[in-house]
Amino acid sequence: MPTTSTHEQAAARETSRVALVTCDRIPDLEDDDRLALAPLSERAVTAEPVVWDDPAVDWAAYDLVVLRSTWDYASRRDEFVAWAGRVAGLANPADVVVWNTDKRYLRELAAAGVPIIPTDWVEPGAAGWSGAWVDVILKPAIGAGSVDAGRYRLDDPVERQAFDAHLARLTGAGRTALVQPYLGAVETAGETALVFLQSPDGLRFSHAATKGALLAGPDEGVDGLYREETITPRTATAAELAVAERALSAIPGGVDRLLYARVDLIPADDGTPVLIELELTEPSLFLGTAGGAKERFADAVAAAVRAG
Repeated sequence: MPTTSTHEQAAARETSRVALVTCDRIPDLEDDDRLALAPLSERAVTAEPVVWDDPAVDWAAYDLVVLRSTWDYASRRDEFVAWAGRVAGLANPADVVVWNTDKRYLRELAAAGVPIIPTDWVEPGAAGWSGAWVDVILKPAIGAGSVDAGRYRLDDPVERQAFDAHLARLTGAGRTALVQPYLGAVETAGETALVFLQSPDGLRFSHAATKGALLAGPDEGVDGLYREETITPRTATAAELAVAERALSAIPGGVDRLLYARVDLIPADDGTPVLIELELTEPSLFLGTAGGAKERFADAVAAAVRAG
């Protein structure tokens, strides 16, 4: 008796159409996202790469619009969040995009008791920064891919001058800046990225990865949309998962509306994990680092389509 393949079974069902949203610098999606195309097809989901600011796109033609590598948004955030507000069926939702694309959300998480990396905020118009930390990271509150970020040793006069110039460049352009202490554990333990995906039981931990240290010195610009990262698989610890769950529980509106989330942590000087960033808009999900990850992502997308 002839058998029917999984692909043939999927083709026989009604196929859904999903946009995987990217930018014009990566029109065919980045490598990691392409790993999900075949699993999505097996679940009767036709996924297409679509550039977010392409005026010819009919967003209403898609059953679901999934934000992925929209990494050019930082210099055009107002335009980006306005676009997000016009798109029905956006994952993650537009109000989450507004909240999460400005790192000042860290203030809210800290107020909710989430352990975050110590942070000083320098607003436009400030005279500068004169805190006590000597080895620091400087980056913009609205940014992606570690662009416009640098590390400075402020006891070195040359680096102090470079720090002051970098800070003036950010705040002079009307951008809020973050100053944070450099945590040396990043050089040995790296950052832990914990990926959560929606499931029938709610938003659940899927897998983790290690990101190697990125910022070795003052900002000298980035040739592209992001700094290249070294990514390896990781086994999350109970302490890391506990901090991640605490951060997720503090998201305005709750996690049931989220298709995905990525929680980035680093060990503090005492070894306890602290939050660096909560990525809800366009994070790499590192689907190639763990068995079953791309299938779990495809399951989440297919379920979101069915839910309407």
